[in-house]
Amino acid sequence: SSLGSGRQVSSECQGEMLDYRRMLMEDFSLSPEIILSCRGEIEHHCSGLHRKGRTLHCLMKVVRGEKGNVGLSCQQALQTLIQETDPGADYRIDRALNEACESVIQTACKHIRSGDPMILSCLMEHLYTEKMVEDCEHRLLELQYFISRDWKLDTVLYRKCQGDASRLCHTHGWNETSELMPPGAVFSCLYRHAYRTEEQGRRLSRECRAEVQRILHQRAMDVKLDPALQDKCMIDLGKWCSEKTETGQELECLQDHLDDLVSDCRDIVGNLTELESEDIQIEALLMRACEPIIQTFCHEVADNQIDSGDLMECLIQNKHQKEMNEKCAIGVTHFQLVQMKDFRFSYKFKMACKEDVLKLCPNIKKKVDVVICLSTTVRNDTLQDAKEHRVSLKCRKQLRVEELEMTEDIRLEPELYEACKSDIKNYCQNVPYGNAQIIECLKEIKKQLSTRCHQKVFKLQETEMMDPELDYTLMRVCKQMIKRFCPEADSKNMLQCLKQNKNSEVMDPKCKQMITKRQITQNTDYRLNPVLRKACKADIPKFCQNILNRAKDDTELEGQVISCLKLKYADLRLSPDCEDQIRVIIQESALDYRLDPQLQMHCSEEISSLCAEEAAAQEQTGQVEECLKVNLLKIKTEMCKKEVLNMLKESKADIFVDPVLHTACALDIKHHCAAIPPGRGRQMSCLMEALEDKRVRLQPECKKRLNDRIEMWSYAAKVAPAEGFSDLAMQVMTSPSKNYILSVITVGICVLFLIGLMCGRITKRVTRELKDR
Repeated sequence: SSLGSGRQVSSECQGEMLDYRRMLMEDFSLSPEIILSCRGEIEHHCSGLHRKGRTLHCLMKVVRGEKGNVGLSCQQALQTLIQETDPGADYRIDRALNEACESVIQTACKHIRSGDPMILSCLMEHLYTEKMVEDCEHRLLELQYFISRDWKLDTVLYRKCQGDASRLCHTHGWNETSELMPPGAVFSCLYRHAYRTEEQGRRLSRECRAEVQRILHQRAMDVKLDPALQDKCMIDLGKWCSEKTETGQELECLQDHLDDLVSDCRDIVGNLTELESEDIQIEALLMRACEPIIQTFCHEVADNQIDSGDLMECLIQNKHQKEMNEKCAIGVTHFQLVQMKDFRFSYKFKMACKEDVLKLCPNIKKKVDVVICLSTTVRNDTLQDAKEHRVSLKCRKQLRVEELEMTEDIRLEPELYEACKSDIKNYCQNVPYGNAQIIECLKEIKKQLSTRCHQKVFKLQETEMMDPELDYTLMRVCKQMIKRFCPEADSKNMLQCLKQNKNSEVMDPKCKQMITKRQITQNTDYRLNPVLRKACKADIPKFCQNILNRAKDDTELEGQVISCLKLKYADLRLSPDCEDQIRVIIQESALDYRLDPQLQMHCSEEISSLCAEEAAAQEQTGQVEECLKVNLLKIKTEMCKKEVLNMLKESKADIFVDPVLHTACALDIKHHCAAIPPGRGRQMSCLMEALEDKRVRLQPECKKRLNDRIEMWSYAAKVAPAEGFSDLAMQVMTSPSKNYILSVITVGICVLFLIGLMCGRITKRVTRELKDR
C-alpha cells in the first residue's frame, strides 16, 4: 500500500516484501482465503500441481474459462491475492511466469532491465509472434486476465495516470475502493477521455494517453482481457462465436453479428469499434499484419500521435498494391464491412458529416443508408442549381471518399449484394471479391441474371455512366491514361474524354478494351449514355415513343431507341445536337459491330457463318460490317437483312459512317470535294458526280468501292422501297441512272407546267365568253 501510494520504504523492507510476495505466488497454502474459497476447484481441476505456483496458474486458467467454471468467492480470493502480491510491478514474483518466459525475455526484452514493470508490456507486444513460446503465452494471459480487471495492478499505467484518474474519474487512494467507481471501471473512464478533442475539453495528459493506448492495443488481442466486453458479451460469445477460437477472431465475430447481439453487448462492441475507427492502431494484430504496407505507403500518417482515421483510409487506398499481404487485406476489408453497419464506425465520415446527418438524415444509422441519403441530397441540389447546398462542403468531400471506397467491393453495397447473392454463387463463384471483380463479372453476364439482380446492376451502371469516377474498374485500368489524356477533365466527363482519345497510338490496349466495353454497354440503352440522353431529349419522345411505351424500368432496350434515332439520322430529321451524337455512335459502331446491339442480336448466326474470320480479328476496323454488306444476297434472316440495309441507308447520309469507303476515297474527297461540308449526304453526292464525270479520274480503290456501293444500294432499293420523300431523294441522288431519272423528272415537270398553262388559258376564255352573254 505504501509503495503504491508512492511513499518511501526502506530497501530491507522492500526485499522482505518481495520474498513474501514471491512465496505467496509459489505456494497457495500460505493464503487461507485461497484454501477456503477454492478448495473444490483445486480438487476438481488442479490437484497435484502444488509447487512453483502451478496451482495458482491452474486456478487462473479455470477463471479465464478455459477449463470449466469457478465460483465467485474463489475468483474474488484470486483477485485479492494478485492485488496483494502485485506481480505486475515485478514479473519475477510470479515464478511460473518467470520460468516460462525466460527465453522470450532474453531475446525480445533484453533491452529492459530485469524486474522492470515494462517487461510484462514487452511480453504482451510479442504475443502471437515468432519470438513467443506457447507456455509463456498461457502464463502471461492468465496473469493479464486479473491485471486487466484492476487498473492499479498495471504499475506503469497507475503511475502515469494517477493524477488524471483522480481529476477526471474521482478515484481514491491505491488501497481504497469506491462502489461508485470500482477498480475495473476506472480504465473505462480513462479511455473515454483519451480520445476527446480539444473542443470537448477535459482530456488526458500526453503520458497517460500513451499508456491508455498501450492497454487498448493489448486488450484488442484477446476479448478476455477486456472485463466489460467479456461480462456483457458472455452469452453472445457462446451463441455466435463458440467456434471462433483463433487469435482476434472473437471480436471480429461479435462485430460481424453486431445487429444480432443483446443490447448491452452491442453497445460495448459498438463503442469499441467506434474507438478503433479513430485509432486503428489499437488493433495490434492488424497493425502487425499490415506492417510492410504501412512502412511503404502510410508511414507518414502512422507516425502521427493522433490518428483520426487517416491510417485506415491510407490502408484502404493501398489495399491492392503488390506489397499488400493476404492477412492485412482481409483485416482491412473486414473493418470496411463492419463500418457499413453504423456511420459512427467511420471516424472521418462521422466527424465531417455528423451535423448534416442530424439535420438531413435523422434516425438513419447504417452507413450505406446515410451515404445514399446525403448523396441524393447533393445530387438534387446540383440538378436544381440550388444557390446553397444543404450538405456542407467538408461533408461533401468526405462523402465522395466514402462513395469511391464502396465501389471496390460488392459487399460494401449491401442492397446490390443481397439482390445478387444467388447469381454470384451460380456465375461468379470463383471470382475474388476485391477490385470490383464480382461487379464486373455480373456486368458481363447481365442477360443471365435474375430479374432483381439485373435491375440493381442496371441501376448501378446508370449511376456509373452519369459519374464514371464511381466505375472502379474503369478508373483502375485506365488510371495512367486518365493522367495522360484527361488530367483536367471533370469526373462526370471522364469516360467521354477517354472515348475521344481511344484510338490514339499511345492508348494503353487494356484501357482501350475497357473503354470499348463501356461503349457496348452504353449502346444497349440510351439511358446509359447521359450525353446522348441530354442531346436527344426532344427527339426521343418525338420519333421513338412507341419503343418507350413498351419499355420496362431498369431493363435494357437493347439499342432499340438508338436504332430508331439512326434511321431518323439517315432521313435528316434529327435536331443538330442529337444528330451530332448519333453521327458519333454510327461512326464508332461502323468500325466495331459489337457497338451495335441490334446488329449483333439479329445477325449473330450470319456473323458466325459468313464473317467468322473478320469477327475474330483483335482490332475491329469495320471488317465485319463490310463482310455483311458484301454478303447481303446470302443473308436469309429478314431481321438481319433489315439491319444491313439500315447500315447502307446510314452510309448514304454520311460517308464518315462507312469507314471502308471513307478510307478508300480519302484522297479523292480531299482533291474533289474539299469545299463540300460533311454530313447530310453532301460529300457522297459529290463523289457520285465525280464518278460519272469522265473528266475526273478517281483512285482505283475508291472507284471500285463506289461501284460496289451503287450495286448494294440498287439491291436495297428493290428489297426495301423508300419510306419517305427524303429517302426517295437520296436513292435518286445515289442511283447509277441519276442523270436519266433527273431528266425524266424534269421533262415530266415541264409537261405538267405546259398543260397547266394551256388549261389556264382555256378556262379564262370560257369565263370571258360567259360574261359576254
